[in-house]
Amino acid sequence: MMIDRTGLAEFLRRRRESLQPEDVGLPRGQRRRTGGLRREEVAALCHMSTDYYARLERERGPRPSEQMIAAIAQGLHLSLDERDHLFRLAGHNPPARGGAGEHITPGMLRILDRLDDTPAEIVTELGETLRQTPLGVALTGDLTSYTGPARSIGYRWFTDPAMRDRYAPEDHPFLTRMWASGLRQVLTLRGPGSRAAYLADLLLARSEEFRQVWNDHEVGVRPNEVKRFIHPEVGRLELNCQQLVDPAQGHSLLVYTAVPGSESHEKLQLLSVLGPQPLR
Repeated sequence: MMIDRTGLAEFLRRRRESLQPEDVGLPRGQRRRTGGLRREEVAALCHMSTDYYARLERERGPRPSEQMIAAIAQGLHLSLDERDHLFRLAGHNPPARGGAGEHITPGMLRILDRLDDTPAEIVTELGETLRQTPLGVALTGDLTSYTGPARSIGYRWFTDPAMRDRYAPEDHPFLTRMWASGLRQVLTLRGPGSRAAYLADLLLARSEEFRQVWNDHEVGVRPNEVKRFIHPEVGRLELNCQQLVDPAQGHSLLVYTAVPGSESHEKLQLLSVLGPQPLR
């Protein structure tokens, strides 16, 4: 496929001009003259230089890679149809939709952007954290920094002993069953050759504990509404977890709240002051 430089530039300009700062979780400021977002704001949202993004709007520079286009689609809060259109304008085939996709839909992002005072994260069906709120990072560490199979919380559970330090010891046996059950359900849904099948094969080769629980063939083990965390700074927290599912992509928005007036509520307020802590 050939890049459509004119179409790409026009589409990017129109999308940028149609967005307001509050649409993407940015402050408006008092001296804003532009009708939409500034190029430097879009570049920051897309994790690229302003010069690189500006050249795309001016029909210049090399053809952007699929990774760059995916970053731009996410930064501009594009819908799935708009994302696919952007990929084709750049001369690439659109990525898969559904469970294998990592593009977060605009509605899910808008909700997350409004949860600055709450621990929350958006995860894939394999437990890969795509986005976190600042208080979410303070609670569990930056879970978006992992790469490869370790991006999956279920994989880390069976391969990284330090992972379990963040969870109450009495919950470990249940969580072991839950992660194995969840992976089996995704594998059954997606089939051989899927990322779920790949993770299962890795874990079968690397973890005796996983092999034992996997052989039980247990499915339908659902997360408890109350999750017990052990934080290195503030100690034990008991948080309710609400889940909002995006059926188009198979993503879940997990929101953690504490009962008002409880000790855990006070600890969350303290965490908001302490800010993000190292994972270890």
